[in-house]
Amino acid sequence: MRVTFVAKDPESNPTGSPTLYRTDRGSWLVQGWEITDPEILAKLNIPPGEGCVEFPDRMVQFFGLAADDVDHGR
Repeated sequence: MRVTFVAKDPESNPTGSPTLYRTDRGSWLVQGWEITDPEILAKLNIPPGEGCVEFPDRMVQFFGLAADDVDHGR
């Protein structure tokens, strides 16, 4: 799988999250804050092998990018 950087949260520090990536498989990868709070996790129905990350509203704008707007590494 090829992974292409799309955007980093403009308010994060240089090594922080969240970050958005596009793959050559027609999918997105989101680097964000890991959810570890047992109370929150109990409200979610996350099957084995899956996880959940949190990212702020300000990152949603980057999901509007058309697939053609991102270099898939081809």
